[in-house]
Amino acid sequence: MRKLTYYVAVTLDGYIAGPDGSFDFFPFEGEVRETIMAEYPETLPVVARGPLGLTDTPNKRFDTILMGRSTYEAGLPIGMTSPYPQLKQYVISSTLTETPSDVTLVADDPVGLVRELKQEDGLDIWLCGGGKLAGALFDEIDELVLKRNPFVIGSGIPLFDSPFAVTGFTVSENRSFDSGVNMTTFKRK
Repeated sequence: MRKLTYYVAVTLDGYIAGPDGSFDFFPFEGEVRETIMAEYPETLPVVARGPLGLTDTPNKRFDTILMGRSTYEAGLPIGMTSPYPQLKQYVISSTLTETPSDVTLVADDPVGLVRELKQEDGLDIWLCGGGKLAGALFDEIDELVLKRNPFVIGSGIPLFDSPFAVTGFTVSENRSFDSGVNMTTFKRK
């Protein structure tokens, strides 16, 4: 069965983006960049794949992406209407009314969608963001891959925007980089 993996950059104080949705303060350089390009090339948007020499690089971990409306809309100002054409793309939104034909719009029941996707053959499913969608799908998340950055921003979009619930995860892998970034994989207990 396929896994739902929440793979995301996060600050020490638990934010995945600033209050305005910005995330350009997360560095993409050095060892972290090389690791992402080697192990998670499909998580780089189409505008980055060509310049990074990844145009024909096959998917390694994921073949499907789920994103909330705000995450999807981050690319629209630069004309990126299909940010991850190398993946089967789903945008979960009850307010968005239109997407290109290769981006499937899902207006309700993201839990039902994930349960269906998990039963299909293929690589794992990447939950890209945001915090509200992660909160709605919390019980379906099998794995967290957190790129914890060594800084605090004080406010913004939380890793999970959900009700209080203590849930255990175990560390299955942890890598520290010279930049201070830690990439930690957690599996649900």
